[in-house]
Amino acid sequence: RGYHIVGYFSKEKCSEEGYNLACILTLPPYQRKGYGKLLISFSYELSKIEGKVGTPERPLSDLGLVSYRGYWTRELLRILKDESKQFVSIKDLSELTMIKTEDIISTLQHLGLLAYTKGAYVICASPELIDKHLKAAGGPGRICDPTAIVWSPYHPEREFRDFRG
Repeated sequence: RGYHIVGYFSKEKCSEEGYNLACILTLPPYQRKGYGKLLISFSYELSKIEGKVGTPERPLSDLGLVSYRGYWTRELLRILKDESKQFVSIKDLSELTMIKTEDIISTLQHLGLLAYTKGAYVICASPELIDKHLKAAGGPGRICDPTAIVWSPYHPEREFRDFRG
C-alpha cells in the first residue's frame, strides 16, 4: 500500500553531447512490468518540453539497446502508420519525436525499412510491414501522460542572471 520507488533515471542539466538520459534503473521486483518503458518515454517527453533532440548516454548495455530500440520502433512506426504523414523525412521524424537522427537511422536499418539511394536515405515501408513490426515491438507499457508533467527546463543563462541579481 502507498507509494513505492520502482526505479529512477538521471538526466544531466546541461549535456553537451545531447544526452536526454544518463542512467536508468528499474528495481528488480518491478522489472518486466513496463516501468523502464515509462522512464524512457518520460525522458523523451522532457526533451519535447525542452525543444531539444535527445539520445541516451552511450555506451548502451545490451538490455538498454533492446529497450531503447523497442521505444524508438514504436514511436517511429506509429508516425509512419499515419496516412497523413505519407511523405516524411528522417528530419521530420526527429522533430516529431525528439529522437536523434542517428538513432532513427539505426532503428529503421535494423527493421529493414531504410534504403540508401543516390546519396540519400529513403524510408521504404508498406502498411503490412509496419503492422508486422509494430506487433513484434510489443505494447508501450505504462503510459507517460505529458500533460501531467510539471517541470521547467534548465536555462543556464537565466540562472546566471538570477544569481547576479
